Amino acid sequence: MPCIIDKLNSVQQQIDAAAAAAGRPASEITLLAVSKTRPTNELRDAYAAGQRHFGENYLQESLEKIEALSELNDITWHFIGPIQSNKTRPIAEHFHWVHSVDRIKIARRLSEQRPDNLAPLNICLQINIDGEESKAGCLPGDAHALADEIATLPNITLRGLMAIPQATSDPEQQANAFRRMQQLLTDLQPSHPDLDTLSMGMSGDMEAAIAQGATIVRIGTAIFGPRDYSNTQK
Repeated sequence: MPCIIDKLNSVQQQIDAAAAAAGRPASEITLLAVSKTRPTNELRDAYAAGQRHFGENYLQESLEKIEALSELNDITWHFIGPIQSNKTRPIAEHFHWVHSVDRIKIARRLSEQRPDNLAPLNICLQINIDGEESKAGCLPGDAHALADEIATLPNITLRGLMAIPQATSDPEQQANAFRRMQQLLTDLQPSHPDLDTLSMGMSGDMEAAIAQGATIVRIGTAIFGPRDYSNTQK
């Protein structure tokens, strides 16, 4: 079985090739290793291979990992899961990025609960780009108003947009969803010139996402293998 370093190298080669095909420098694209449900030793292996950005979905599990890996102080932790309002404080206290903000209440709590001794929390608006009832995220038509409200809050910095489009293996359908995300970011930038991030693309569609401007791709299975949810603590 390929080891984590081999898998990371393989994913990075895919990113490099997709960037070259899109006429973009690969340095514009951050590989976010989605480490939910994976044991701490696997994160250490990825870190030893040079990986520095890790994405977590489940709060309790992620806090235990952050504590266990606290000596690795150059890790950048990204929270990418759904956010309950009663769990915003530990997210504000322990993470560098939050990709799943979709309402002003959550943004306000993150701002209020971000410790003063930490840099502002980087956040992305989660966009329900395909209007799926089963998915979180604000609708594209609501993004401008939400961005305007969030921009007034201290202690957080609105960096961009995140989406999980409807699953499909059709390259054109993948491209269409990501193209709409890129256009939405472009539409927001005149009012919010600091927006520079598109968090989109996973193991099955990262090439299409990179072609449409993704700056963060969230890759889990291609690095760590199939998920094990048996011991997940949310």
